[in-house]
Amino acid sequence: MRTLRNHGLSLFFLAIFLAALVGQAFTGQDSFNHAQAAGHADSLTIWRYVTSSSYWADVLENWQSEYLQFTLYIWVTVWLVQKGSPESKPLDQAGTESDEDQKLGEHATADSPRWARAGGWRTRVYSNSLVTVMLTIWVLSWFGQGVAGRIDYNTQQIDSHEAAVGFLRYFTTSDFWNRTLQNWQSEFLAVGSMAVLSIYLRQRGSPESKPVGTSHEATGTEG
Repeated sequence: MRTLRNHGLSLFFLAIFLAALVGQAFTGQDSFNHAQAAGHADSLTIWRYVTSSSYWADVLENWQSEYLQFTLYIWVTVWLVQKGSPESKPLDQAGTESDEDQKLGEHATADSPRWARAGGWRTRVYSNSLVTVMLTIWVLSWFGQGVAGRIDYNTQQIDSHEAAVGFLRYFTTSDFWNRTLQNWQSEFLAVGSMAVLSIYLRQRGSPESKPVGTSHEATGTEG
């Protein structure tokens, strides 16, 4: 029970992620088969649907936008601040901060990660490891969206007796950018809204909120 409590946040989101993914598979299959029936085409089994380009184009276009959101947020909050927001660093701490502030090299403590104590290229790599991994996942997800989206797009092109397009050509189509931008705009709106609304609104006990009684002007203060 202690293990479950200590890892409750990650386990909760893993559980609802899997539930939503399964739900998307079944509802997506139903919607797809309705469209197939309307066009007098064959329906797909659930297994055939979850291995289809249609399913993975939908999945990956959401994954890439989420990882882009967090990649940008991690990176821009190094340099940009927002007065009054708990999502921002204090106004006088913009930038990468000193080695002492970051507990690097000679300023590391006994329980600091080994690469934070090592110095040199290992510390430089570790100092940017979070945004590097998030960026890599975003690029791979976006590439995967392009691969699956192109296959799905060409299937529709062939069904409409139109010419299929190559991989690079697909990246210039409105289908690709419509899939991409409809997700990007919602992610950017959500993050921007969170940064601003958390200046004035509170949620007691949440680390994403300032303490309820804290001034609206307090910046970088979490509950």
